[in-house]
Amino acid sequence: MTFAFDQLVFTPADVDLSRSPLAGKLGVKTYILGAFNPGMTRLANGNLLLMVRVAEALRHPVKEQFIHAIRWTADGYVMDPWPLEMVDTKDPRKFMIPGGGWKVMALTSLSWLLPVELSADGREVVTVHYDRAIEPRADYQCYGVEDARISKVGDRYLMTTCSVSPERHSTTLYSSEDALDWTLEGIVLDHQNKDMLIFEGLVGGKYFAQTRPLGDLYFAYPPGSEWRSGPSINLATSPDALHWKPYDKPGIRPHAATTATARIGGGAPPVLTDAGWLTLWHGVEPSGVVGIYRTYWSILDRDDPSKVVRTSHDALLQPAPVLTEAIKDLMYLDNVVFTTGIADGGDHWVVASGEADLACRVTWIDKAAVE
Repeated sequence: MTFAFDQLVFTPADVDLSRSPLAGKLGVKTYILGAFNPGMTRLANGNLLLMVRVAEALRHPVKEQFIHAIRWTADGYVMDPWPLEMVDTKDPRKFMIPGGGWKVMALTSLSWLLPVELSADGREVVTVHYDRAIEPRADYQCYGVEDARISKVGDRYLMTTCSVSPERHSTTLYSSEDALDWTLEGIVLDHQNKDMLIFEGLVGGKYFAQTRPLGDLYFAYPPGSEWRSGPSINLATSPDALHWKPYDKPGIRPHAATTATARIGGGAPPVLTDAGWLTLWHGVEPSGVVGIYRTYWSILDRDDPSKVVRTSHDALLQPAPVLTEAIKDLMYLDNVVFTTGIADGGDHWVVASGEADLACRVTWIDKAAVE
């Protein structure tokens, strides 16, 4: 599929490290591992806002046979040392700490959120709002704030993020009247529930959201089922966007007919169209360490989002190595496109994604392609 516009609009080179929330607070050199997975919404002035996940990592994490991780505390940022013989560093994004009987990991970076204002068409950067950056501010965020998704419901902007800590891997909610000044509302989904996407509108007078609980155990579907066991996109409802109840019916499930979506999760917040709720989501084909991430689409029933009106096994967006060619020296993985935002562009959708866990990609997608 070809697109009228499909470019990287923000990369690690566009981040001014001197204006990072961590600047001057660690006493060592850091660098931007990635500026990616941007939540997106349209501002009152017509411009688009990206809430970019900035993963800031230690330039030299290993010192004297220890690898270090950055951690926020109420008294400032610190570096925790781990003996190299205790860890597995196969994945550049994290290191595993084996031996406890279950998976334990630490991150090679700490993520914070940077508001980047784009032109109305999403083609160019207008302003980078360093003064409104969001950094950890509670113990449940001590390892970072990740992967914002922004929805506008009525006159209020709602932003979900993944907050990372040893306490829990939770979903937190921020609210705003203008999408620039945000109030932290706290935890809304508990341990290891990722990719929470609030629908851009009420359904039957309730807030609806897609969720994706994680786990190491899934029960099998019966032999011959059209569904594949594994992570799926669930639904939840709320009277106020703060208190959520899981929906009794399942949402989008991995299909047995294809391994390209063997593992799935939410992408951009669902938006209402004439056909129903358009949802863009990611499917992961098992391959190598992290797999191949692609973007897919489905239309959900406007009155009962557990019903899929139509969908496609063909990917809407593929990883695009040609886009990262100019910054290939910064790449640490490939085969990943991770869609995180959508906005109406008239005859097309403006879609925001993270490319290769490295940079922000904006793509114009003809509305006819997802109807």
